[in-house]
Amino acid sequence: MSKCVVITGGSRGIGRECVIRFAQSGYGVIFSYLKEEEKAQALQNSLNEEGCKVKAIQSDVSNSKDCRILISNAICDYGKIDALVCNAGMSFSELLTKTSDEQLDKIMKTNFNGTFYCCREAAKEMISSGKGSIVTVSSMWGVSGSSYESAYSSSKAAIIGLSKSLAKELGPSGIRVNCVAPGVIDTDMNAMYSDEDMKVLAEKTPLGRIGDAKEVADLVYYLASEESSFVTGQVIGCDGGFNI
Repeated sequence: MSKCVVITGGSRGIGRECVIRFAQSGYGVIFSYLKEEEKAQALQNSLNEEGCKVKAIQSDVSNSKDCRILISNAICDYGKIDALVCNAGMSFSELLTKTSDEQLDKIMKTNFNGTFYCCREAAKEMISSGKGSIVTVSSMWGVSGSSYESAYSSSKAAIIGLSKSLAKELGPSGIRVNCVAPGVIDTDMNAMYSDEDMKVLAEKTPLGRIGDAKEVADLVYYLASEESSFVTGQVIGCDGGFNI
């Protein structure tokens, strides 16, 4: 039977490239999307036509019930879950003094709570099988913090803390947990930045360019696979050296 991976936020950007990377490597893929049904279905159908096994499920990761249903689909279809990629998230930029309670609540529920809920549900199944790999997606701003993005940076920093804690908690059960911290990547999540902003960020990056979502997906795949069988509790930047 194929290995099974659940990927959240798989209809676009880094998540989409993760879906493609895992599917074309022989994994059965179940991925979530929130709003972009057309893109999700197109990705599912395209990969299935190639002979891959992919299922798209509409899911709001900020809702714990939706996360349970998402993981249950993997168990129903494959009888197990080998890997979980917690990628779903939202960006937000605002001054601390202008950030409302509602805005803070929304970003924390989507970025942090969603990751927590999915890890909790997947861990229950992985503990039973005595193995598994979880890869969370933070941000370089979760490592270093960013001006005007205190709420976003905090939500991503919380994911790092969760990942390190789970690596210690779940390691004795044979489960590895690692975190990827992307830098400035060419995805629509960075639409908040102007062309000039992106140029400045590229110039501040030692490699002198913006990253590609496929490069992040390759790192996620490595951490989820047996190629990294003795790697856990790590936060690995994919940022062109931005946070050196």
